[in-house]
Amino acid sequence: MRRIYESQALRRDDDDAFAPRERGSEDAKPAAMRSVPGAALSRLLVPSWLAHRAIRVTVETPETAFPEGTDVPIRVTLRNTFPIPISVRTATPRLWTWTVDGAPEGSRVPDDLPDEERVFTFDRGERKQFLRRWPGLFKVTDTEWEPADPGEYTIGAALDVEDAAEKGLAAETTVRIEPE
Repeated sequence: MRRIYESQALRRDDDDAFAPRERGSEDAKPAAMRSVPGAALSRLLVPSWLAHRAIRVTVETPETAFPEGTDVPIRVTLRNTFPIPISVRTATPRLWTWTVDGAPEGSRVPDDLPDEERVFTFDRGERKQFLRRWPGLFKVTDTEWEPADPGEYTIGAALDVEDAAEKGLAAETTVRIEPE
């Protein structure tokens, strides 16, 4: 690179639009905007009802039946189906949650989250996958867990927005715990 600059093969000229500018030009203004903040524009221009339609939520397990005492692997996929960035406002700092028969993360102990909004941002066409495991236990106190009885359980996932199921921002699947 040094030889190119010393040989004057690369000509610099502030007045010629097709030649690079001199280095250190203090009065030089940028010729074009470097990038557009898509997430910020999405928050300003895309209404929330349309942003909610853009996001698809799916919940999957590798099988529908699991023996008692084994972990149930869960895959939650959140996907932006629109060709533009989408931002969704959530009610709490927790952006999304998964449940087992309505118990958040398999816990029957209520958790206190502050009421402060967050923004969950998806790039255009972005897919976010999260892997979780339910050990087949329900948390009943801060230090005590009890095993799930054999039977059917509904595993769900949703974005942390008001009425997520009605807005299409939730999904469920059913698994069966079988006795050994």
